[in-house]
Amino acid sequence: MKFKLLFYSLPFLLLFSVNVNAESPVWKIEKNGNSTFLGGTFHILTENDYPLPKAFDIAYVQSARVVFETDIQKLQSPEFQQHMLDKLSYTEGRSLRQELNEDTLLSVKTFFEDRGVPFTNIVNFKPGMVLMMMTIVELQRLGLVGTGVDAYFSEKAFNDRKKTGQLETVEEQLEFIANMGVGQEDEMLSYNMADLEKLPELWQTMKGAWRNGDLMRLKEIAISPLIREYPEVFQSLLIDRNDNWMPQIEAMLKTKEVEFVLVGVLHLAGKDGLLERFAALGYSVKQLR
Repeated sequence: MKFKLLFYSLPFLLLFSVNVNAESPVWKIEKNGNSTFLGGTFHILTENDYPLPKAFDIAYVQSARVVFETDIQKLQSPEFQQHMLDKLSYTEGRSLRQELNEDTLLSVKTFFEDRGVPFTNIVNFKPGMVLMMMTIVELQRLGLVGTGVDAYFSEKAFNDRKKTGQLETVEEQLEFIANMGVGQEDEMLSYNMADLEKLPELWQTMKGAWRNGDLMRLKEIAISPLIREYPEVFQSLLIDRNDNWMPQIEAMLKTKEVEFVLVGVLHLAGKDGLLERFAALGYSVKQLR
């Protein structure tokens, strides 16, 4: 799954004293007596990945509101699931057959049929949806699919009647997926099929780095290849969204209410990541132990 981004500059990091020792994927941002927790999430986990690092529970208990990337409850609703299928499907007679060259089309067909998924179930979806399905199908085959951090805390906040919020709408996330890889359909799918061959080892390595808040390791294994191959995706998936999120989180830090903001862990890293942006603005950024 090419939702993996990072960019790191160690000298810049040390200059602003952002702690990246192997501790936890949760940080506390403070300024003028106000604070917000930033938690880096892993979107797909297994039962064996629970309990989560204790820092998550500490931040959750101390926060009055939990803020997610998007509305998780709406994302999981049957109505939105149908809307997503409609949005990510071709119309007016178009299909992958018109978008991919013969070699890529055959590779995609073989990938799914080898895993028991008829190609007729796939051919009418846009590349962004095909990419997600490839990843999910492979994770299911390997027995690695389960509740991620976001869904876990969304359900917990719902049951605890804790206030929630989101940084972007589900429609905004859907629009990104619908347009992902446009003009580079063959390259994107071919690159990711090759990447999926290394998925078991890569997935476990990424999860280990995530649990320890080891952003340097995540850069090495997740971000650098994407920057090299798809800088446009890096820009739109990480930098542009962080640009949109920063003023929202800054507004939270101007109030006495404490929030726990949960975003994909890769949004926290690098000079364009949320942590260094806050450090550069004079905020105290401390990793929870």
